[in-house]
Amino acid sequence: MLHNPEVRRAAQTVPREVFLGSAIYRPSSAPGVTVWTPTRRDGMTTDEWLRLTYENQTWVTQIDGVLAEDAVGPVTGGTPTSSSTLPGVVLWMLEQAGIAHGQRVLVLGTGTGLSTAYVCEVAGEENVTSVETDPEAAERARKALGEAGYSPALVTADGLRGHPDRAPYDVVIAFCSMRHVPYGLLQQITPGGTLLVTLSGWGAAYGLVRLIVERGNAARGQFLPGYTSFMMARQHGHPPHGPFELLPGQERPSRIDPARLDDWTGRFVAQLAAPSAERFGAGAEQVLLDVATGSQARVRAAENGEGWTVSRRGPIDLWSSIEDAVTTWQRHSSPHLSEFAMTITPDAQRIWLDAPAVPHGPSWALPV
Repeated sequence: MLHNPEVRRAAQTVPREVFLGSAIYRPSSAPGVTVWTPTRRDGMTTDEWLRLTYENQTWVTQIDGVLAEDAVGPVTGGTPTSSSTLPGVVLWMLEQAGIAHGQRVLVLGTGTGLSTAYVCEVAGEENVTSVETDPEAAERARKALGEAGYSPALVTADGLRGHPDRAPYDVVIAFCSMRHVPYGLLQQITPGGTLLVTLSGWGAAYGLVRLIVERGNAARGQFLPGYTSFMMARQHGHPPHGPFELLPGQERPSRIDPARLDDWTGRFVAQLAAPSAERFGAGAEQVLLDVATGSQARVRAAENGEGWTVSRRGPIDLWSSIEDAVTTWQRHSSPHLSEFAMTITPDAQRIWLDAPAVPHGPSWALPV
């Protein structure tokens, strides 16, 4: 439920159909590899398209750099690279960021332009700067914003660098995720200003944090309730690799149930402990891969049906780090991510298990 009347007005005013363009990708619901099928506006009635448009859903508009309107057929697998995020999340984020009329706002990740249009309605378009990395998506958003009647400052550039030419900003709101907060971005936010950003990593875990910026490359804040995820900023994506082979390694019993990584916060804690690892699998079978070092870990149910077995190889013991972190989290009653805090200093960026009963508890450094 929205509480800010200006945000509610934005929800009622902005025409979402303008920002979806002429096609979206719809994912298959069957388990396994996702098949993305282009759904075109000209293949539906106007009423059907509008009903689809105003569903509170995230609609993917680009896969691996190919817009849905340019796709020649279904795409098997692939990575979404641009989308129109479900409006309910975007509008809630505007409230959490505290955006108000007259504030100078920097939007990271223009995408289709819808989120930027909402910000224009609340803050005033003259106060809004929006940055998009992908030139094709940026041009598409520019046309949609113009058609909808908005003319903020639009920039095609690396969003993680912000846009210093129009700084300082009162609020920076990111509609992409990142592994850490670039210090150059902090320097563009006025002291006391807000940065709302989703922290993520190669373990496919996400946490939305609201940071209050201090002087001297410093900030602090709390993670928010809920379950918000965004595509990773391309500059923070994992190293490219093709198919990989799981090789035999040293075996031992696992100290934790690998299914703990299916929990939203458990997965985030595991990612904090092994930030260089990609994660695959679910439930009783989990695989971790560190491309840079060749380190691997595979956890599965033990053959005798009692507990789990981990097989690891390479210079980094990925699973031991995760066991230690998850055990610490469990020892503090497995709190939700909203009981974690983040601090940024000129020397480090750390995430703390900061439950009310455990002030200044354990912490993990982000890879900067």
